[in-house]
Amino acid sequence: VFSKIFSHEALESYLPKIQLVIKDTLRAWSSNPESINVYHEAQKLTFRMAIRVLLGFRIPDEELGRLFEVYQQFVENVFSLPVDLPFSGYRRGIRARETLQKGLEKAIQEKLQNTQGKDYADALDILIESGKEHGKELTMQELKDGTLELIFAAYATTASASTSLIMQLLKHPRVLEKLREELRSKGILHNGCICEGSLRLDNISSLHYLDCVIKEVLRLFTPISGGYRTVLQTFELDGFQIPKGWSVMYSIRDTHDTAPVFKDVDVFDPDRFEQGRSEDKDGRFHYLPFGGGVRTCLGKHLAKLFLKALAIELASTSRFELATRTFPKITLVPVVHPVDGLKVKFFGLDSNQNEILAGTDAMLGATV
Repeated sequence: VFSKIFSHEALESYLPKIQLVIKDTLRAWSSNPESINVYHEAQKLTFRMAIRVLLGFRIPDEELGRLFEVYQQFVENVFSLPVDLPFSGYRRGIRARETLQKGLEKAIQEKLQNTQGKDYADALDILIESGKEHGKELTMQELKDGTLELIFAAYATTASASTSLIMQLLKHPRVLEKLREELRSKGILHNGCICEGSLRLDNISSLHYLDCVIKEVLRLFTPISGGYRTVLQTFELDGFQIPKGWSVMYSIRDTHDTAPVFKDVDVFDPDRFEQGRSEDKDGRFHYLPFGGGVRTCLGKHLAKLFLKALAIELASTSRFELATRTFPKITLVPVVHPVDGLKVKFFGLDSNQNEILAGTDAMLGATV
């Protein structure tokens, strides 16, 4: 059922809504006279994307802001010790979940009652219809649990990768310029503006350098460190017997760091994934930011589409600079993110600045 939520047809219908959420967010960032905490704002962005796009909820902005604060409290206490005492993290997490589910139940009921004006089937619509197709009417509790799971899946890891993307574009302006050149050569970017109707799923899929940039962000800054699997059949690895039924953990980060196929593993180099090099081509599990095998992440195509849409908007309609003297250190828990959240100042683009960007594209076309 969940696989339908991330099908090609579903992603095509989500794309215009994703673009709108990203555009509105970047406009708000640019109108802020102060620098922003990118990681915190990226969390708000991915939460808003899940609520507005995946679930199709029409929650007012003020109420959405309150729901986000409650959701953050829930997430912060997910991994707390299961000790149910007053003022414990566990108790705070349980209370936050109860508050969340009340808000979600209200939004679900309003959605079920108001089906007019819909121009696409969102993830919750697909979930409900798939239940009916299988002869099972989903209960309100099942809908709330499914809704919360979708938000959780779309939230932390995508916010982490979005922050890493912005930081690498700041660190490597030539990468940003090369992205603009590709957008211009494909007829997507003209005179510093995105051509109307040019961003479709097939067009985005044809942007090979953009794909390399996103792949390299996810290689070097994989949001989570690894995953767990259960051993289905006893096997031997390097002289050690691993019994059936045991749990094993594989490390995504160590795989990306130690796989002999990656040259200069600590260097941000999108060109390593160009067709001429394709450093990951010879190994099925040399590159696995979304896991691998039959249990690979179901939402990986949505995550990559979101990151590509964000990169396109950043390259086309935004000007931004680091607001601190040095780049922050990176911490790996609970997901990869800058220690101080990455302070960045965004600027709005007027027509003159658009012309400057267009001129930069033209010069780049003659020099790359």
